[in-house]
Amino acid sequence: MIEPSFAINHILAPSLRQDAFFELCRRVGASGAEIRNDLDGNAILDGTPAEEVKAAAEAAGIRILTINSLQRFNQWNAAREAEAIELADYAQAVGAGAIALVPLNDGSGREGGVRQRNLVAALRALRPILADRGLRGYLEPLGFEICSLRLKSEAVDAVREIDGVDIFRLVHDTFHHHLAGETKLFPEVTGIVHVSGVTDPKLAISGMRDEHRVLVDADDRLGNMAQLRTLLAVGLDMPLSFEPFSPEVQTLADPAGPLSTSIAFVRSSL
Repeated sequence: MIEPSFAINHILAPSLRQDAFFELCRRVGASGAEIRNDLDGNAILDGTPAEEVKAAAEAAGIRILTINSLQRFNQWNAAREAEAIELADYAQAVGAGAIALVPLNDGSGREGGVRQRNLVAALRALRPILADRGLRGYLEPLGFEICSLRLKSEAVDAVREIDGVDIFRLVHDTFHHHLAGETKLFPEVTGIVHVSGVTDPKLAISGMRDEHRVLVDADDRLGNMAQLRTLLAVGLDMPLSFEPFSPEVQTLADPAGPLSTSIAFVRSSL
């Protein structure tokens, strides 16, 4: 089994400025970070130049893995193209290897045939934008019932249809994998793994939402460890990136302790 490496998504501690966030990554032994373009008052939304963010990461010894994310990517239009180009330029300048691609998640674009055509069209349009900048696109199916791309199998089919395996990879998100009810894994085309847990015993699967996503521990209901063991057993050598959205995690005064405990739990349970 591959010895895993760890990364942190900035959503875990959204109030931390970029340099403090990278320092948190270093303190808990993570080697990578995922930065975001949806955090008010923080880079990237506050206009911080990519070169400053890159320098802060390098000072902490942290590799920027992705920018999260291009939202509604499979609703391709002129506005989305402009967003994609702007984000890809920033990703290239900041030294990120990839952009996360998040699908429509508002109940639209779900019809059979329509969602597949929209997905293929978006990937065809994105491919040259990413390739010209040496980037990859990480497709992130969401397990919510209203999402236009729930299944990794549909994402893989679309990537193969455009012969795009050189550019596109999957995000295996343990939360969304559980919600979607999809059993097949695709380690050969997985670029990163997002890790979070749900521990509330009262929640039905259909009621699980981002705000319920906490750090993984022994009370996890998502089968995180079974998913990770399976992926690592077949040779997946990609970072495990912690991505809890719960306010109880996001508002911790010092998340380093709980985060280190969760990392230790995952490592010892593999």
